Amino acid sequence: MEDKIVAVPGSVLARGLQRWRSMLHWVRDVPVADPVDRRNAPMLQLVSFLLAVLPTAAWCYRALLVDIPWRPGEVTGMVFGLSVSAISALSLVLVRKGKFRAASHALLAVFAATVIPAYLVAGFGGQRFEQPVLAIWMAIAALAVGRMALWLMFLCIAAAFGLGIAVDIDTQGQTVELLGDAAFSTAIFLMIAVVLDRSSVALRESLREARARGDALDVANRRLTEEMAERERTFAQLVQAQKMEAVGRLASGVAHDFGNVLAVAGGYVRSGLRAGDAAHMRESLVGVDSAVNRANLLTRRLLSLARAEDGVEEWFDPGEALKALVPMIRQLMGADVKVDVVLGADLPALFFDRMQFDLMVLNVAANADHAMPGGGRFLLRARRDGDRLVLDLADTGAGMAGDVLAHAFEPFFTTKPRGQGSGLGLSVVRDLVQRAGGSVNAESQAGVGTTISLCFADALAELAEAEAESGR
Repeated sequence: MEDKIVAVPGSVLARGLQRWRSMLHWVRDVPVADPVDRRNAPMLQLVSFLLAVLPTAAWCYRALLVDIPWRPGEVTGMVFGLSVSAISALSLVLVRKGKFRAASHALLAVFAATVIPAYLVAGFGGQRFEQPVLAIWMAIAALAVGRMALWLMFLCIAAAFGLGIAVDIDTQGQTVELLGDAAFSTAIFLMIAVVLDRSSVALRESLREARARGDALDVANRRLTEEMAERERTFAQLVQAQKMEAVGRLASGVAHDFGNVLAVAGGYVRSGLRAGDAAHMRESLVGVDSAVNRANLLTRRLLSLARAEDGVEEWFDPGEALKALVPMIRQLMGADVKVDVVLGADLPALFFDRMQFDLMVLNVAANADHAMPGGGRFLLRARRDGDRLVLDLADTGAGMAGDVLAHAFEPFFTTKPRGQGSGLGLSVVRDLVQRAGGSVNAESQAGVGTTISLCFADALAELAEAEAESGR
């Protein structure tokens, strides 16, 4: 029972807080575009609500519940008060409809229209206790409308003070004391006007500067996005250019290979024509089919390498991929270059774009061939380093001096004669590996050779880390 008694106030408090938050959200949720006006909207709604309700309630109490004879000027005061209440209710409706400026002007207009008659009726002394409320109207003018409205409100108040003092002097005759009170009150409201003027101007200038900085930041972000998109397009074009360069270098070797395939197929055809039995004919057709399949495989490999398609990452066995690349690497190399392939045991599976993987190996192989015009040895070694795959592509060519090696991966850097190299091969290789989370290293010595090592990221570890991050 005690637990239930303790829980009830808590639930009531929670419901009360929820209703309070809902009410605050409703007050703030107005369709006002200007950010300053939107922030002032809750204040204007509260003032409009109080001015619409309190004077009406006070005059209803005076007229219906208090049995006191009406004094001179009270009926006029009631008319003024109910007029303010009516305009305030209209102002509240206008704010809810998003017409903040119209609501502010309506409130200030009714104030300006009633403050002077009120002082003419009651005098300066009769309105003394309502003077602090006048500062609210000046604040509304400064924050909601602007400087001109603020100073117009001040002039209305100063005029009301002067007319009220004239009424008091006419009835009381205490000229010096009353003029001193009016001058002091006018000076106080002048200081309030100056403070509100400076504060409102500083607020709007700060907001204007913040919006200008925000606009500049938006422009910079758009430019950065456009530049990044342009870089992506340029990189894709560079990759495609490297593909076509590799295809062009392979073309001559493939043409030679095609000649060999056609020669083999022709030999089988001639043998089949001379065949005297079905078994011999079948053997010849099988040989022709094998030669055609080999030619078809070469064609598909060239087309897939040259095709301009978006990269698609997939899991594949790097050992099998390298074995499939060996015939194409041999086509790239000269006849006096020996190609050795060393595949380590238990190589980790690779999550990478297969065509880009082929392109990287062929690019490095092409550079190695250029470095060995007189022949040599090209070694392709795949090994496991922990959970990572490492490819070592080594040649026994001319090698690179330190100053050349320092620029080897820069775009368009090449030591080849003009028209014989784009200088993009190693740059594209580095970018492709780094985009996948890996790294590239080059070791070279002039006259000895060069080794390019491609270290690929552990895709399984990155996938597990990404899943752990998404689960937090």
